[in-house]
Amino acid sequence: MDDWNDLRLVLAISRTGNLTGAAAALGVNHSTAFRRLNALEEATGVRLFERLPGGSYAPTPAGERMAAAAERIETEATALDREIAGRDHRLTGRLRVTASETLAYRLLTQQIARFRRAHPGILVELAIDNRLLSLSRREADIALRVMRPREGDLYGRKLADIAWSVYAQKDLLRTLPPLQGLRLDGYPLIGWEAGVTGINTADWLGRHAPDSSIVYRTSSLVNQLTAAKAGIGIAVLPCYLGDPEADLVRLVPGPIPALDRELWIVTHADLRRTARVRAFFDVVGEGIAGARGLLAGDMPSPEKKNGGERSAPRRRKAG
Repeated sequence: MDDWNDLRLVLAISRTGNLTGAAAALGVNHSTAFRRLNALEEATGVRLFERLPGGSYAPTPAGERMAAAAERIETEATALDREIAGRDHRLTGRLRVTASETLAYRLLTQQIARFRRAHPGILVELAIDNRLLSLSRREADIALRVMRPREGDLYGRKLADIAWSVYAQKDLLRTLPPLQGLRLDGYPLIGWEAGVTGINTADWLGRHAPDSSIVYRTSSLVNQLTAAKAGIGIAVLPCYLGDPEADLVRLVPGPIPALDRELWIVTHADLRRTARVRAFFDVVGEGIAGARGLLAGDMPSPEKKNGGERSAPRRRKAG
């Protein structure tokens, strides 16, 4: 095994469980990954993966051993990479950031514009992904996450609380009966794709309304916003997404406590002193933190009403 790219291929297939995902992770096409795997198995005389129905690949014992070795090498290589990057005091170069679609749509992109004006020598790559990209493997240098980092090798700063509520287009709301509590039975609802689990809002919606109430499904929260504005149905949205829209109103006066989240800016501890990372924390982190009221669901604008009455501002948490 004298080619690190062969080990990376085995590791990528082991992680994704298929050639398509592995090829995407490595930035090659499917046919290249297929050809390289076949050549590797032929050269070693060992079958590394069992080809299963549906395009899945299951590692054989030899494949598992090779993937484990590749992961050890990757860990050492990325640790060295982070150590070197952590000593970089230049305000130039590449900075890879990951965030959700909604945050990029409403707040993050305009803050990146401010950052670019302040530091034109830094190339920002924004990976819009709801998955938690690995900061340890340098899949991203900085992440905006809706949870406190738990890994001991990560460093983060809380920027704000994130509130959620239920929204409807004004014209649609006039055709609906008053909402009783948070029971959404019988209301036309915009939901996530069928079978989605692990998404807090999808789970909450499942507890408060039957599937028969869903009239439209989409995996994109920004598209849920667009659908709500079009009057397709009622959507559960973060307040920073729904409140600025003049055509939308909340169905309940305040945010829904069960959906509260925290917004954190996070990096690997080895990178926290890198000049590019520090600059991004300062400019973008502080810029987003300046929108705490919007993120927390405070409603200062008089046009934001619920059933003709002004919604009460959200009570701020102590501390």
